Amino acid sequence: MKLNSFLNNALHEFKRFLRSNASKFLAPALFLVIIFYIIPIAVSVYMSFTPLRNWNIDKYAGRFIGWENYERFLYMLTRDPSVKAVFLTTVVFVAITLMVNVLGGLGLAIATFFVNEKAASGSQLLWLLPRMTPVAVYSLIWYYFFHPSTIGTLNSILSYIGLIDKPIDLGQGIIPWGAWTIIVFVNGLVGVSYGMIVFTSAINSIPKELVIAARVDGATNWQITRTILIPLLRWHILYVTTWQLLSLLTTYDHIFLLVKWGLVNRDYGTTWSLYIYNTAFLTGLQDQGLAAAAGVLLVIVSSILGVLTLKLMGFSKMIKPPRGDI
Repeated sequence: MKLNSFLNNALHEFKRFLRSNASKFLAPALFLVIIFYIIPIAVSVYMSFTPLRNWNIDKYAGRFIGWENYERFLYMLTRDPSVKAVFLTTVVFVAITLMVNVLGGLGLAIATFFVNEKAASGSQLLWLLPRMTPVAVYSLIWYYFFHPSTIGTLNSILSYIGLIDKPIDLGQGIIPWGAWTIIVFVNGLVGVSYGMIVFTSAINSIPKELVIAARVDGATNWQITRTILIPLLRWHILYVTTWQLLSLLTTYDHIFLLVKWGLVNRDYGTTWSLYIYNTAFLTGLQDQGLAAAAGVLLVIVSSILGVLTLKLMGFSKMIKPPRGDI
């Protein structure tokens, strides 16, 4: 009865929304959301309950096997060392890269705020290069930087200053932290630039009078940062943290190339999203049903982590009733 009441209320509210003026303004956005998000999710959920393989839709798409794909994935997650490594890599990669992206972007935005405009613009442009560079070119740069031979830039530098006698294979020889270091480093630089853009824009919108008054009172840069900038950036920190968390859970482009080129160990360089891609497209037996089940679980985990992030960072406390009638 409670479920029926909930569904009836939801349907009633949806009909009210369709009759309102707001639906006319939101219709284009809702259309795009339905086409590019809702329908793909629905198709993925359906595929996860089928034994679809090798994209043989005629043979497999009409068969229903229940929770078998989910059971297989969870079984491999607990028993298969390679799948365990995928899960562990995802946790380490997301946790460390998220801190780098948020704190690095915030630090750069604040640091450039206290320098002259010309130096700040030049520094920000330099940090934007990773985001402006094509994925293949950017990955190739770091491929040669970490290359496990004398042509690798890192090995050349370490050899020149006398720290190593022979080249080190960071991505394949130092497992797992070597592989994790590379993928965190490469993806961290891209994420830092995004955070820097958001935080810089937010800082520039802060009234200059607040900083000027603090300067008159003798406040240092650190005191201005702690008492003015950080409190006024709460919304933006929340946004960047949540966005980067969800983005990192689904990113795999740079990692895919570094693993394919042999720079990074396949087991400890494969994240959850890359495992889904490999399972669906690149393995010997292309198992789209299993990949869809892993993808649906990733969406569920991402949603839960997104909600927890909002809760832990005090999203509800930031939402306050307006002061007076508007």
